[in-house]
Amino acid sequence: MITLIVFFGLLFAGLPIVGAILAGALAFMATNDLAVLYDSVPIQFYGALEINSLLAIPLFLLVGEIMNKAGLTQRLIAVAEVLVGNLKGGLAYANLFTNAMAASILGSAVAQIGVMSKVMIPAMERMGYNRAFSGAVTVTSGLLGPIIPPSMLMIIYGVVAVQPIAPLFIAGIVPGLLIVAALALVIFLHSVFGPGLPAGAKSERSKSVKVLLEGLVPAVIPVVVIAGIMLGVMTPTESGAVAAIISLALGFVYREIKVRDLGGILLGVATNTATITGLIAAASVLSWVLAFQGVPDLVVEYMQGLTQSPFVFLLLVIAMLLVLGMFLESISVLIVVVPLLMPVVNTLGIDPIHFGVVCTVATVIGLVTPPVGPGLYIAMVQANIRMGPLFKATVPFLVAVMLTLVLIAAVPELSTWLPSVTAGQ
Repeated sequence: MITLIVFFGLLFAGLPIVGAILAGALAFMATNDLAVLYDSVPIQFYGALEINSLLAIPLFLLVGEIMNKAGLTQRLIAVAEVLVGNLKGGLAYANLFTNAMAASILGSAVAQIGVMSKVMIPAMERMGYNRAFSGAVTVTSGLLGPIIPPSMLMIIYGVVAVQPIAPLFIAGIVPGLLIVAALALVIFLHSVFGPGLPAGAKSERSKSVKVLLEGLVPAVIPVVVIAGIMLGVMTPTESGAVAAIISLALGFVYREIKVRDLGGILLGVATNTATITGLIAAASVLSWVLAFQGVPDLVVEYMQGLTQSPFVFLLLVIAMLLVLGMFLESISVLIVVVPLLMPVVNTLGIDPIHFGVVCTVATVIGLVTPPVGPGLYIAMVQANIRMGPLFKATVPFLVAVMLTLVLIAAVPELSTWLPSVTAGQ
């Protein structure tokens, strides 16, 4: 209890999450007569970073930074408008499908919501869409970032749960597409039973062909990543390096990136990498201390007392992650909670890859739920809209995502089928 008080007290006082986690670990040691572990803390902290899989983090962060600087999101939007812009509510569908395409490149929900909010919300409002509805589509579509591969959260889950990254990447494809379909259904129902959405506009054939030729080039990046991993040609780390090279080449070809921009890009990648790996190292210290005291065994015993059903256990985990996601950033939630729950997962016979998909989807939902919900705040600033109307418009989309998450939890094959097929090749 003292550990939780120290952790949340320091967190709400404004201390960075890394410091709050380490302070919580030290408080646990102090209150449980584990002073003998103090000298080993630096070794444990450093040892957590000696994992080859962590090399994929800066590489995919580099891809996202380059793609943002290169303005490739605008080209993806143009492609989506050509493909679905002639439908009723076409710009809403274009917003959703652009997010789906960008998700396989950026891999970060916060970055994706930030980029798309600047572009799509004003554009939809100019075309006659309600501002709150435009923000809701943008925010919830941004959740696809950590789900459709390559996914930063999948890498982090693989590291803390000691699972291979490649199957986790592939496991996110089907659930990601299901969420796209669920969000598209909400847009369709809104156009039929709601106040109505503006009619779409058909593009000229010659212009459409040009847009498709130019805009689909960035799609080479996720195709190379996913195909390379599925065929066994590249590891996730190697695919990240190849993706970074391709994205940098496209940035120079489109003349959106100059050599002088590389310093700022690399600095941003280094800063974000240090933040993420610092979180992983701090959480490893906390997990190590808790394991030394036998806390994971107590968690297993407690959870088994609640239920022996894998599905019910997953529902309990989803509920817990949704609550934690309201207050903590998704990466922090994963690296603190997953090591404690993995013994229960193994005891109940739950596939760790399936569990990773469920955890990833559940944690990103917290990005758009109050009171913290950073995704909501980003859209609020970009669209100049209050929390109340925005969240109200977001609710139908969130319900669709949550129902899809329950389906994913109930049917493990949705997550495990494609990795098993590719593994058998």
